[in-house]
Amino acid sequence: MTDQPFFNLSPDVILDALEDVGFRPTGSLLALNSFENRVYQVELEDDSFVVTKFYRPGRWSDAQILEEHTFTLELTEAELPCVAPLVRNDISLFPYEGHRFAVYPRQGGRPPDLEIEDNLKVLARTLARIHAYGATADFEHRVTLDYQRFGFDSRTYLIENDWIPVEMSEAYASITEHLLDRITDLWPADPGMRIHGDCHMGNLLWRDETPNFVDFDDCATGPPIQDLWMLLSGSRDERQRQLNVILEAYEPFFHFNGGELRLIEPLRTLRIMYHAAWIARRWEDPAFPVAFPWFGDMRFWSQHVLELREQQAALDEPPLSI
Repeated sequence: MTDQPFFNLSPDVILDALEDVGFRPTGSLLALNSFENRVYQVELEDDSFVVTKFYRPGRWSDAQILEEHTFTLELTEAELPCVAPLVRNDISLFPYEGHRFAVYPRQGGRPPDLEIEDNLKVLARTLARIHAYGATADFEHRVTLDYQRFGFDSRTYLIENDWIPVEMSEAYASITEHLLDRITDLWPADPGMRIHGDCHMGNLLWRDETPNFVDFDDCATGPPIQDLWMLLSGSRDERQRQLNVILEAYEPFFHFNGGELRLIEPLRTLRIMYHAAWIARRWEDPAFPVAFPWFGDMRFWSQHVLELREQQAALDEPPLSI
């Protein structure tokens, strides 16, 4: 695989790929904010719009992508507000000149305002229904969200590929070793169930009082709390209040295992570690040095280690409660 996986993904290739599966684009393309894949809004001749995603080569197998598509299609059939791929002749993943792509209906909206309590309740009820459906079957091909993949593998990659400046290497190795030892002790034996996996605000589009869940690219087997903890922000008291609102709305639709509250800070820690390793793994993609010019600077790694030390303190605090 070339270090520049999208080097030949020109506008002509994108438009030709869409025409190849029966769409009629006008030629108007708008690149959307995505680094892992390449995503474009495309105008069609009937004045409608679609969004097409070209998948990063080598990241997911066809089976993993199709399992993602099946999950989102089933969720939409269950009348849940999730954006699923368009299907042509029973196919949702299309090949074209070495690329793999999918096409989605355009979904407008904005990130939800989580300061509004009613918005939190709506999000919680919707996630509970998604989780209730997710619990009815298992993924066969998607990855499992765990400390090995997101923690140990990230740490190993950064250390073995000399991403950590010499001045910070000992501090990074020490703090991550302690964090992962602690997280390993806290992690449950149950791998979890089918979840969205990446419910940050950019993947929630609020429109007409409805949250639309988009981009299931990171859907995985994991604990349901992974889809809830990113809705919490602010001081501990604020997060506790938000959690109370969320669980009150969530529980009537799907049972929440209170033991998962101890996973909030471990999951946050793993996300921090994985994000740094993700940038390093993608550095040969020309989009990454442009988007993350500060990555690799001493200042970044000093701040990264400080953030991990703050997480160590957070792990020592009692978890939020029901």
